[in-house]
Amino acid sequence: MPQKYQTMKNKSDKLIDNLHQKQKVFFETQATLATAFRIKKLKALKKEIGKREKDIYDALHKDLRKSGFESMTSETVLVEKEISKMIKMLPLWNRPQRVKSSLINFPSKDYILPEPYGNTLIISPWNYPFQLAVTPLVGAIAAGNTVVLKPSEFAPHTGKIISEIIENVFDQGHVAVMEGDASTATTLLQKKWDYIMFTGSTSIGKIVAKAAAEHLTPTTLELGGKSPCIVDESAPIGITAKRIVWGKFLNCGQTCIAPDYLLVQEKIKDQLTQELIVHIKKAFGENQQDSADYGRIAHQKHFKKLKDSLQNQNIIYGGQTDEKEFFFSPTLVNNPSFDSELMREEIFGPILPIISYKSEDEIHEILSVRERPLAFYVFSKRKKFINQLFHRYSFGGGVANDSIIQFANDNLPFGGIGNSGMGAYHGKYSFKNFTHEKPLIKRGFWFDIPGRYAPYPKSLSLLKFLLKNL
Repeated sequence: MPQKYQTMKNKSDKLIDNLHQKQKVFFETQATLATAFRIKKLKALKKEIGKREKDIYDALHKDLRKSGFESMTSETVLVEKEISKMIKMLPLWNRPQRVKSSLINFPSKDYILPEPYGNTLIISPWNYPFQLAVTPLVGAIAAGNTVVLKPSEFAPHTGKIISEIIENVFDQGHVAVMEGDASTATTLLQKKWDYIMFTGSTSIGKIVAKAAAEHLTPTTLELGGKSPCIVDESAPIGITAKRIVWGKFLNCGQTCIAPDYLLVQEKIKDQLTQELIVHIKKAFGENQQDSADYGRIAHQKHFKKLKDSLQNQNIIYGGQTDEKEFFFSPTLVNNPSFDSELMREEIFGPILPIISYKSEDEIHEILSVRERPLAFYVFSKRKKFINQLFHRYSFGGGVANDSIIQFANDNLPFGGIGNSGMGAYHGKYSFKNFTHEKPLIKRGFWFDIPGRYAPYPKSLSLLKFLLKNL
């Protein structure tokens, strides 16, 4: 390593050491335990976000060429909604919860006491760089933790704005932003944290899980996977195509819960394909590169990966690219091989494979050999068909007759399973995600079950009856 970069790394490592120690000391003061303290900080954060809204939109446009509409609906509004819910519900969620006691412990009062984990690390991705950084941050603050947030280096403008917002609201010992590349994340992961949350790819998620395991640190991993979208012959073609196009090409396809590929009943495949093209043009025009509503790929490495995945594929529509500005047009691909690069990993871009099936048995043949995805979509008027699919397959979250809308409902937990992640957040689930539910029992002195202490009774029948039935 050249001396200049070694010096820079040494400075970064020292900064991380100091920050980590500072947050340990701050948590020990127990300042974060008070509900009023948490609410005060959340209100200040919400106010600061409101003041910097235009700056946030500008940063998102520079990083991903997001329109103001997309920046508002998929980034800032969701964050502000999360903060408002925490402020409103925190006095209820953060108080001890009385639970029914066991007669075996009579007399006693039993409780669950919400307790923050302590010092937390949040590593966020580049595709929704504001929302996916700040939403989990809000949950961690509401639960009473300290936070070091590592935003993605591939959305540098948004990362800078987040850093400025946090600096204006929080003491560094409470919440801090640590910008940097993968080496910074590696150094952060070498520290002992009380909780880690990571959002990103499955491959990096495995690295995070391995690093956390060194210290037995609990984690939430929000990953992805190849989320299928099944369309049967009963689905109304027009509205189905419109909803698929919206969910797939939002944020230029860089959405972890976007439909990754279509499984379409062969009778309607051609008709659906044509309708998809119609709605792509309605949404973004004949030349999508000129559309103010169509985004760009985040960085060159990902752009090249997407472009390479189209080699030797049967492109039905699209396929145009411009590397100078990372433009990648909405692209439809016909029946790619399941062994191809396109179908081995999550696409995470504006490429939509369309695969036909004849029978429902074929659907099972395709889905049964794949890892459990983050999302699962089915378009059909047949309730029995929908319910069979939802009950047969395991996935993070499912939607019938629409796409990606599950993310907007903070009454639902959002998270993956198996290869698509572990843990869940949003709304109350965000608070629970960053909270240890500590059980407590307070007993009286005036009664004990007969036969509890040695020397034990010769007959076990009475004690056995009590233990089984009380």
